[in-house]
Parts: sequence; C-alpha cells; structure tokens
Amino acid sequence: QVQVVESGGGLVQPGGSLRLSCAASGSILTIYTMGWYRQVPGKQRELVATITGGGAPKYADSVKGRFTISRDNAKNTVYLQMSSLSPEDTGVYYCNANVRPRATMSRGDYWGQGTQVTVSS
Repeated sequence: QVQVVESGGGLVQPGGSLRLSCAASGSILTIYTMGWYRQVPGKQRELVATITGGGAPKYADSVKGRFTISRDNAKNTVYLQMSSLSPEDTGVYYCNANVRPRATMSRGDYWGQGTQVTVSS
C-alpha cells in the first residue's frame, strides 16, 4: 500500500504566502513525478505544478512566478511554496505521486485526500 498525505493548507489573506507539504509512504520502490492539483466546486481538477524525479518543474500558466515546487527525494516529500496568493487560488489542493510500489508491480498514480486553501480577507 502507498499512502499520500498532504499538510499545510489553511486560510490566508490576499497577497500572503502558504507552504504545502506532501509525503508518500508505504511500499515504495520508486517515485517518479510528484505534483499538485487543485479543484474548486463545479470544476474539474486542474494541474498546478509537477516535478520529475530529477527535479524538473512544470507549472500552470496561472501560477508561474508565484508558486515554487520542490521535492526531497530522501523523504519522499514534495512541497509547494505559494506566494502572492489571490482569491482565485482558493480550492482543495491534492497531491499526486506516480509510484512503482514493487519491481513486480506497474507504476500507478496515488492521490492524497486534499487540503483546503482559502484566500480571503
């Protein structure tokens, strides 16, 4: 079993900053790409940022220059540093990890339960 757990969400004022963390644990042989997605009611889940095992980041246009994704491979953890937050960044942020649990198993996507981020004055 692979577990993915997010932390760090909360309420922040417009213009503020917040840091999300996500740790993968359990039966893990290799973690490939990790990333953050967000969802608001009535809309599809959308990509925010991803980072490969080698550290190459990718960002949605809406967050470029404001969000920074990073990872600590030794801790199986990915971070999302968010700054200059606006109400449009409000949503539930989900962590995704593409994992190969064992050599005899294929790769798969594992999701966390999500953490709420609310940007409001």
